[in-house]
Amino acid sequence: MLEIVTDPAHGGRWTSLRADGHEWLWHRPAPERQRVAPGDAFVDAGGLEECVPTVRGAPDHGDAWSRPWRREGDADTVRCDRFALTRTIRGTADGAEADYVLDADPGFRFLWAAHALLDLTPRATLRLREGARTRVFPEAAPLLDRPWPTGAPWLEGDWPAPLGPALDRLGPDDGTAVGAVVDTPRACVHDGARCLALALEADGQPLSVAVWRNLGGFPAGNPYRSTGVEPMLGRAFDLADAGPADAARVPASGEVRWRLTLTATCRCA
Repeated sequence: MLEIVTDPAHGGRWTSLRADGHEWLWHRPAPERQRVAPGDAFVDAGGLEECVPTVRGAPDHGDAWSRPWRREGDADTVRCDRFALTRTIRGTADGAEADYVLDADPGFRFLWAAHALLDLTPRATLRLREGARTRVFPEAAPLLDRPWPTGAPWLEGDWPAPLGPALDRLGPDDGTAVGAVVDTPRACVHDGARCLALALEADGQPLSVAVWRNLGGFPAGNPYRSTGVEPMLGRAFDLADAGPADAARVPASGEVRWRLTLTATCRCA
């Protein structure tokens, strides 16, 4: 079973994800994270942030991470200007499930990402569905659109600057940072003998996995290493850039439901 700790008072952030005594979530010192308010610039403290209704863009990393959540029984709820999000996490025989409900006016478009920053070694690998469409985002606009690069390094000529190793591999710090959105609802992370599998289910909504591989290339001036493996509703980092089929949409019922499943056993895509 996975052991999960969250912090409803400070944006609902997941602060711990442990399996057999191993902590999967990466953290960095950021005491200012405890004092944020809606409209503040994003403070990267690590863990897993609930990013909704966008990841990049405005508000940066969404509108839920900077607000207190309310705990009622085994559920946590955050209310933002245009929507409310409720999350219920429970243990399962081989991991955990997080069920979500977003309430908003019909037609409301949004992105959601389980912005999980993982503490991984340079030998870790990411396994997503081979051949899945992969859009690489240096900032807000995609630079490349090609199949998931399992075992196939990027062509050097694809980039105006060094990209580093193929996106399914981490490797040592090399000063690169790149984000990608992969059209698949599941991912497996392998690090030595350990494995973490993440899978997303939602009826009638676009599903993907965002990958953020920062090998000491971000932020400028004071870079650090961080790796994001982020199940997502939608297929873009910035809601403002999402095409008609690249964002989730609230149906006539006024409600969208989805489930995130995590296991500490291999369920490779």
